[in-house]
Amino acid sequence: MSNVSYHISNLLEKMTSTDKDFRFMATNDLMLELQKDSIKLDEDSERKVVTMLLKLLEDKNGEVQNLAVKCLAPLVSKVKEPQVETMVDTLCSNMVSDKEQLRDISSMGLKTVIAELPLSSSGLNLTASVCKKITSQLIGAMGKQEDVSVQLEALDILSDMLGRLSGALVGFHSSLLSSLLPQLTSPRMAVRKRSILALGHLVPCCSPALFSQLTEHLLTELAKGPPTSVTRTYIQCLATISRQGGHRVGEHLEKLIPMVVKFTGVEDDELREYCFQAFEAFIRRCPKEMSPHVATVTKLCLKFMTFDPNYNYDDDEEEEEDSMDIEDGLDEESDDEYSDDDDMSWKVRRSSIKCLEALIGTRRDLLLSFYSSVCPALLARFKEREENVRADVFAAFSTLLRQTRVGSSHHGLVVAPGSDPGSGRGEEEEPAVAMLKKQVPLIVKALHRQLKEKSIKSRQGCFCLLTELSHTLPGALEPHIPALIPGIVFSLTDKSTSSNMRIDALSFFHVLLLSHPPQAFQPHMQVLQTSFHNVDSGCLNCPAGMTSFCCPTLKLVFSVTLKRLKATDIDQEVKERAISCMGHMVCHLGDHLGAELQGVLAIFLERLKNEITRLTTVRTITLIAASPIKVIDLSSILSETLSVLGSFLRKNQRALKLGTLACLTALVTHHAAAIKPAALEPVLSELPALVDEADMHVSQVSVTLLTCMAKACPSSLAKISSSVLPGVFRLVHSPLLQGGALAAILDFMQALVLSKTSNLGYSQLLKSLTEPFHSSPSSVDGGGVHRQSIHSVARCVAALSSACPKETPGTVAGLIQEVKSPGSPESARVLALLCLGEVGRSGSLGGSKEVQGVILEAFTSTSEEVKTAASCALGSMAVGSLNDFLPFLLKEISSQPRRQYLLLHSLKEVISACPASSLSPHVESIWALLFQNCECQEEGTRNLVAECLGKLTLVNPAQLLPRLKQQLKAGSPLARSTVVTAIKFTIVDQPKIFLKTSDNDINVRRVALVMFNSAAHNKPSLIRGLLGTVLPHLYKETQIRKDLIREVEMGPFKHTVDDGLDVRKAAFECMYTLLDSCLEGLDVLQFLDHVEEGLKDHYDIRMLTFLMLARLVSLCPAAVLQRLDRLVEPLKATCTTKVKAGSVKQEFEKQEELRRSAMRAVAALLAVPEVERSPSMADFANQIRTNADMASIYQSVQGGEGGLGPAESMDMS
Repeated sequence: MSNVSYHISNLLEKMTSTDKDFRFMATNDLMLELQKDSIKLDEDSERKVVTMLLKLLEDKNGEVQNLAVKCLAPLVSKVKEPQVETMVDTLCSNMVSDKEQLRDISSMGLKTVIAELPLSSSGLNLTASVCKKITSQLIGAMGKQEDVSVQLEALDILSDMLGRLSGALVGFHSSLLSSLLPQLTSPRMAVRKRSILALGHLVPCCSPALFSQLTEHLLTELAKGPPTSVTRTYIQCLATISRQGGHRVGEHLEKLIPMVVKFTGVEDDELREYCFQAFEAFIRRCPKEMSPHVATVTKLCLKFMTFDPNYNYDDDEEEEEDSMDIEDGLDEESDDEYSDDDDMSWKVRRSSIKCLEALIGTRRDLLLSFYSSVCPALLARFKEREENVRADVFAAFSTLLRQTRVGSSHHGLVVAPGSDPGSGRGEEEEPAVAMLKKQVPLIVKALHRQLKEKSIKSRQGCFCLLTELSHTLPGALEPHIPALIPGIVFSLTDKSTSSNMRIDALSFFHVLLLSHPPQAFQPHMQVLQTSFHNVDSGCLNCPAGMTSFCCPTLKLVFSVTLKRLKATDIDQEVKERAISCMGHMVCHLGDHLGAELQGVLAIFLERLKNEITRLTTVRTITLIAASPIKVIDLSSILSETLSVLGSFLRKNQRALKLGTLACLTALVTHHAAAIKPAALEPVLSELPALVDEADMHVSQVSVTLLTCMAKACPSSLAKISSSVLPGVFRLVHSPLLQGGALAAILDFMQALVLSKTSNLGYSQLLKSLTEPFHSSPSSVDGGGVHRQSIHSVARCVAALSSACPKETPGTVAGLIQEVKSPGSPESARVLALLCLGEVGRSGSLGGSKEVQGVILEAFTSTSEEVKTAASCALGSMAVGSLNDFLPFLLKEISSQPRRQYLLLHSLKEVISACPASSLSPHVESIWALLFQNCECQEEGTRNLVAECLGKLTLVNPAQLLPRLKQQLKAGSPLARSTVVTAIKFTIVDQPKIFLKTSDNDINVRRVALVMFNSAAHNKPSLIRGLLGTVLPHLYKETQIRKDLIREVEMGPFKHTVDDGLDVRKAAFECMYTLLDSCLEGLDVLQFLDHVEEGLKDHYDIRMLTFLMLARLVSLCPAAVLQRLDRLVEPLKATCTTKVKAGSVKQEFEKQEELRRSAMRAVAALLAVPEVERSPSMADFANQIRTNADMASIYQSVQGGEGGLGPAESMDMS
């Protein structure tokens, strides 16, 4: 400490030197010392340093003054509170000094101090006291009307302070407002503007009463009809506080809108601009409250977007009829004649167009009306003479296209590439898409002339808009390609064009190629190819799409691409695009390349050996190997390519492994005749390591390659029994095997047994598959063989059996014997039953009485595993021999009530797997049987009956769905709930679903909500049209009903039971699902009202609503901010609640989990930039920081768990 004090004293002494260089260097050294974290000053040193730095602010040398200000920043955190207050007092008194330079430097010093004041809980007292001192001084300084520069500096500092520390100034908000409002009428524009900025920083944190006071003041002053300059200020202030205050302005809109509308009629361009900026802020911040005024604002926007009193567009319209090749130079000169430096009308047009864009972006529900009113008006403004305004017109139209695409993508209604855009399927098409299609010719007509303008900004806007149009309506530009090509060529060949402009042109052309049929470009190939000579990466991406139709210009494309392919000193992206482009040419046009082909293949082999380009080359060779042109001869590079590819399988790069395996599969499939068995050995030696459950996808692709080898080159697999095959069997016995990997292994088994490779016959493979189950002495899980693997092995046995039908009878006999044998391990009996089922699925068993007896005997087993396997087996056999087994199955269900559950599982398998044509004759008998059992007391049995009913209905929905609906009106509550559950399983493509959310029985309503949730999750398109009628019922079910709450006496205690809890949980689960699938159909503010109620409900529902709140924050932050003050209280209550002492451990755990879940929602809220402007949220955030317990939960939620990770999402399937 003493050494530091001594060093500081030396520096302070040098600062008093008469030599300015000494003072400068000493101040600089002091700044470096203060920036060190380790420095600690004693009280005397603090006082001396502060005094000296404040003195240096008055130094005659400007550089020394600037350094002294920079020293204040690190000093704030190094000295105690009294010294900071001394600094602030001195700086504030200097602010009102007569010396301008001292005022300026003191103002900089105050801003520096404000920027460094601590926000953490430990420094809040210092921050609050300093803010009070500064604020009281600044309010006095603002009152000094005679010195404008003092006012400006005071307002500037106040804006900084309110922007960063508004929460610490709550006590001063009222006096600040009183001081700022008079400044809005100042004769100086700079004072008015800075006052507006300060008010903008004040409104997010001020109380609702103060916000209302400010708004009422503005309304009152505007009603008095002040001078235009003052009116402009008030309207500008309205726009600012609306942008900053957000939803708060919503409750005042009824008074504000008519006032602002009135002022748009005043002949003042700047005032009109501010009016439209205010409208835009209202629309973006309060979309719901603006609904009644949308028509008025739209009408005004459409009127003023054409407001251009100094220019006549008639001549322009006539010129549009002429050829687009006319030079535009004369037009630009004529523009200058009409332009006037004082003409501000372009600002009115720009602000009205931006307001329209805000409308389009926030009100997708009005899309159809926008297409009828706004779309033609925007198209007409594509001729706008002012470049910046024209860019905004393009941006607004692009927003309209994006909104159309967002809507149509929900329903899968984007036109498929290559389809005829004019003949789209009207009955399936969204109306907005149909309306857009009608406008396409007008859009192209309005744009094609501008594509050859000299203005780069306009051309970029055109290409961005056309790209959006191609994404929204693929194929729609096909008739207009002749009009667009000259503009693309112009941007690629014009010498004054920037590289960004070329990239935009090529990006659009690339999208055009991908979304339109090749024939449309055929007439323009010559002119296009010549324009590609001087552009590298983007250009090479485009010919890749052209190669399927450019035979006439092949030499031209080939020579350009070959030059890039051979070059080694070019950008990597260009190298990769050249390889890919040449690959497409060889794939589609290889038969036209003649002698050049072998040279290209040799280059590909070189690129394959290069680490930088090998992945792209692997993919390219895959493309060439699978080429539809059969004459491509790869024999010159095949042997070496296989060797190199084999080495890639050792590389620790997954993408390269997968690409290599796909390439090898293509080569073996299409070029097997040219491959010698020895050439595949490098590949086979690497495959055992790849067939592993650690990466199922790589295993699947590897097994697919082995299948191709078994079919095309069986002799190459002679040695696999000791290499790859053990790995394949390990995979079969893995519990992770399913889906694509299992299907690949089944194909491989069949190909292998048919290849007649030595030592790999039917019996040998069968033994290897089943052996582990016979060696397992106890249960399925006993000897390392997992239960799940039994199903995989059964599928493999059935695959082998179908490949060798002669072996099937012997196999079946052996399996039956295995089931009957009392000495067989349980795992072997389960496997034998499942194998019988899978073999029977193919119809190989017929109606064997012996098999039926074996199954019935298995149903009497004491082992649940054996009984379940028997149930699965019976269902599978019935699928294969319906007429033999189904009557037997139905008879057993009727006569054996104790086995009913197992037999219904078998029936479910039959209904699920059999085609409708096979089941039709049996529908009535199955239907009658199921309805006999739909009132069963066991819920599990009822659910099985419901699933069978639902799937059976799909056999003939036209007849059976109405019958199912009739059952909703009759029967007991149990029968109705079974039918509602059955409807859940009919939701595949049915155009109509039936809801019983208004049923009198609470269980039926719960089941109806579960069914609705399933529909919303899996087929949202079915329920979008029903939201208007369903949502009121859904929201009603979220409310707590006191008539369903009862007290149950348990000995000396009374326990409260809520019978409505399950229904409420189902309702909130539906709401969560609707957030993901039908957000556009929800009134988010109404939705939030019910979320708010859920935050105060039962534990399970609160957990759900915390998740919903976090999701809403990411989807609709503006709406959440509108309800923020009401949402904070229940969050705070959950986070601060403590469990009563003496509670059981489970209560502590539940409360802890609840707090963590609430804190996740809080973390999501705090991630929104504007959220801490809310006083209640700012207080809660400070409470979290100051409370050690809450702070630790917050940190763990944010850091340790990474916020809302996948684990927090809900499975609603």
